[in-house]
Amino acid sequence: MIKCHLSRIMGEKRIKIVAVARETGINRGTLTRMYHEKAKRVELDVLYQLCRYFKCPVSDILEWVDD
Repeated sequence: MIKCHLSRIMGEKRIKIVAVARETGINRGTLTRMYHEKAKRVELDVLYQLCRYFKCPVSDILEWVDD
């Protein structure tokens, strides 16, 4: 299973989905699905934009968890 930590990162920084969408150009629906861990796939460009925005590696956003 892949765990998405976007909600934790955004909560720690007190940033709303609409702000991330506006500043990165990422679709709000995409961010919402990632935030609620409902996303079935994520484009590499989206990960790149999130890493740039939060100044973090991909491993801070996504984590593989053994079932």
